[in-house]
Amino acid sequence: MPLYEYKCEDCGALFERLVSQTNIQTACVNCGSERVKKQFSVFAASVSHGRSGDMPPSPCGSCESPGRGQCGMV
Repeated sequence: MPLYEYKCEDCGALFERLVSQTNIQTACVNCGSERVKKQFSVFAASVSHGRSGDMPPSPCGSCESPGRGQCGMV
């Protein structure tokens, strides 16, 4: 089941919902309104450093990195 992010057009609440079918109407968890819009969402992964096999931190993953600014973020 995919996890979708929504924003309520009535109260502005942001929430996530596991959706089994894409055509099912979703209601706001805050006010119950059905005027919700799917939000663009970015895949994210978390890595715990210090274990063998982990990837090294990327310059864009931390502002304390020696490569600070390489990703265009300030």
